[in-house]
Amino acid sequence: MNPLQQLHACTIVVADTGDIDSIRRLKPVDATTNPSLILKAASDPAYADILTQGIASASKLAPSQRMTAAIEAVSVGFGVEILKHIPGLISTEVDARLSFDVPASLAQARRLIQRYREAGVPRERVLVKIASTWEGIQAARQLEQEGIHTNLTLLFNFAQAQAAAEAEATLISPFVGRILDWYKAKTGENYSAETDPGVVSVREIFSYYKACGHKTVVMGASFRNTGEIRALAGCDKLTIGPALLDALALETEALSPQLNASALAEQPRRPALNEAAFRWQLNQDAMATEKLSEGIRLFAADLVKLEALMAPRLT
Repeated sequence: MNPLQQLHACTIVVADTGDIDSIRRLKPVDATTNPSLILKAASDPAYADILTQGIASASKLAPSQRMTAAIEAVSVGFGVEILKHIPGLISTEVDARLSFDVPASLAQARRLIQRYREAGVPRERVLVKIASTWEGIQAARQLEQEGIHTNLTLLFNFAQAQAAAEAEATLISPFVGRILDWYKAKTGENYSAETDPGVVSVREIFSYYKACGHKTVVMGASFRNTGEIRALAGCDKLTIGPALLDALALETEALSPQLNASALAEQPRRPALNEAAFRWQLNQDAMATEKLSEGIRLFAADLVKLEALMAPRLT
């Protein structure tokens, strides 16, 4: 087996892309999308039909409602098409501009699930992605109680991971590569796979979850190189872009599991986080504070670009 096949044997591999051709070729179990990936895919003429159908579905609404409805329809349209080519789950993201608004996040999450249901997709195959702000985590808590599964994204530190597990989120997406980016920019150092701060963070979270019996799935995300992927082999899930999946398949060095939940000793859970404790711990982590804010801004900016792409056809 090549290293990609060996990874499949110990970790659920998730495609981090909105490109349906890549998903068809790579055959991942699950797939994740975000505003940046949807924007890239929506700009490809190959997927013009998804854009056209999403716009058409919103055309009969009041002008003030059309753009939001069209964005939701396009996002779900990509998700429905992707699900035809994978056996598992699709993650679809709530508007990043709602990251600090619990009621609005809840409302959009419910609308997304309703759109999937109308397309014949059961909620069990959908993860609603929400940024790991305090408000996002509370929205996820409520959605999970309603039977809507969540993926808490833009996760950069332990406090976010602990609060997500306490909210019983289905899955978290710690951003390995963006953590590395911050530390390289601040220190000027080069890191090995073993010392990579993003890898170290995910290993700490994984060990705590498994030792404490938390059910929330750990899915490493945002990789910069195959060394990070190899160092996290054995994690519950890893979401990886097509370029790195292809690169891993071409490597010759064998890949073996580095994380093993069954080998971890039990440990007590930390005291539960309230809002004040969460915000203080996040505040004390400059990397997490900066990367969370930056990630929300970047996703919001790509949503604005997607709206600009669609606006002429909605008027």
